Amino acid sequence: MTPALIPVILAGGKGERFWPLSRQGRPKQFLCLDDSGESLLQRTAGRLLPLAGGWDHLWVITAQGDAVQAQLPNLHRENLLLEPQGRDTGPAVAWAAWAVQQRYGSDAVIGIFPADPWIGDDSALHQTLAAAAEAAQQTQGIVTLGIQPAYPATGYGYIERGEPWGSVRGLMAYRVARFTEKPDRATAEAFVASGCYSWNSGMFIFPVGAVLEELQHHAPTVIEPLLREGVTGYAALPKISFDYAVMEKTQRAYVLPATFPWDDLGDWTALERLAPPGAVNVAHGCHVALDTNGAIVYASDPQEVIATLGVENLVIVRDGAVTLVVAKDRVQDIKKLLAEVRTRPDLASLL
Repeated sequence: MTPALIPVILAGGKGERFWPLSRQGRPKQFLCLDDSGESLLQRTAGRLLPLAGGWDHLWVITAQGDAVQAQLPNLHRENLLLEPQGRDTGPAVAWAAWAVQQRYGSDAVIGIFPADPWIGDDSALHQTLAAAAEAAQQTQGIVTLGIQPAYPATGYGYIERGEPWGSVRGLMAYRVARFTEKPDRATAEAFVASGCYSWNSGMFIFPVGAVLEELQHHAPTVIEPLLREGVTGYAALPKISFDYAVMEKTQRAYVLPATFPWDDLGDWTALERLAPPGAVNVAHGCHVALDTNGAIVYASDPQEVIATLGVENLVIVRDGAVTLVVAKDRVQDIKKLLAEVRTRPDLASLL
């Protein structure tokens, strides 16, 4: 029996802002960032399995097939879409929709889920997704889950709510007025103050037939090679996000504001947001601190000790042969630091 919602996990991405723990052969989605013993991908799969009704209907798309199979050994091989080359979320969503259509038909409703967010209430997520699936069926549109902003973040995209569409399972859905990518601080503050914006969670729910129509209308270069050639044409597809390819252009976009706790775990400061309230420092591993405030410390080897004295607002990460020390307000620039590392051939093994 086909479930009401077929989950597809996007297990791509590099997670460069979590370097040096996240690397080319071990990107963020395969890491455990807490004491649970489970990777972000494993946690995401676990929370989506009840919606899928088991492993028969849970899908993953990735360029890291061996790593996915190692972490999700029960995933059916035919439900693993192996990208020949990462092409961003636009082609990934297109291929997932096309593949699901081949098996389940155009009326099947699928959910697209990033592999690596933190979600603090699985039950609330399931209730919201049940409502989103119903709204997607009724509107034949693309429903995205919008997160209530907790602060004026500049690292997230924002969704402006338009006219109300209607209520589903007690939750009000709205037409999308516009998407805005990663605003500056003043704009983010204005968005939050207005009360009309949600953070873009990157979760999308839609009937596959509807999204394939929108792809053909707004992004034919993304979908038509797949329809003609299948996966053999994937590597030649343009590198473009689903937001840019479809969501910023379509007239069939809806947003369902969600209230469950959420964090996209975009950089090391996310660990501080998930820490117990009032924590002076956040440590994963052995940390000896004196006169230290606002530090985020991570040691991948439990035998290693990080000791700090008289410092504040630093991120300190020790992994293998690399030690990273960065001011918390500069973690967004870790990508720039990696660019410098790439100029050193002798450091290639650290990428």
